Amino acid sequence: MTDERMGWPVVLTDGPVTLRPYRRRDAKPWSAMRRANENWLAKWEPTPLGSWYDTHHPASFKALYRDLAKSAKSGAAMPFAVCYDGVFVGQLTIGNIVRRAFRSAYAGYWVDQGHAGRGITPTALALAVDHAFAYGGLHRVEVNIQPDNRPSQRVVEKLGFRREAMHERYLYIDGGWRDHIGYAVTIEDISEPGGLLGRLKALSV
Repeated sequence: MTDERMGWPVVLTDGPVTLRPYRRRDAKPWSAMRRANENWLAKWEPTPLGSWYDTHHPASFKALYRDLAKSAKSGAAMPFAVCYDGVFVGQLTIGNIVRRAFRSAYAGYWVDQGHAGRGITPTALALAVDHAFAYGGLHRVEVNIQPDNRPSQRVVEKLGFRREAMHERYLYIDGGWRDHIGYAVTIEDISEPGGLLGRLKALSV
């Protein structure tokens, strides 16, 4: 595996759900979406250095875009903008990619509250993990979720992620060190035709 950027850049689509690389012009929709979702997201995400409103100004997107582009170029991440019917609604990142014998990464995601319940998150996660396994050179993807975040737990459980561990005081979120449940899936866990997306579609039949 000589190309450290395997599988990137790429656009992934299933029905109305599309994952694509961020663009500079995403600054305003990103800012508007993040500011509108403070109450929805703040309790699950690392505490920002500053007020939520200020740290999600369109100008703040420039630094985010630069950092994500740098990580993607080095092969350390696959940062996707999540779109629904062509409209930006969230983000999913395959991050902290480690190659060689480990070939592992984590997945983190968020979706606008107004679009929750439409199957966007499980579809996006299935698309991203299937791609990471098939073209990104990865063997394992993990997701870490707070114990109180049952909707996010249902997403990974539906896709067949297994619960591996309880990480105590794992991340500093919303003013305190929060425990997280560690979930993971490996290539060997997927036997259905079509990967995780195939598994998700089989559940809806």
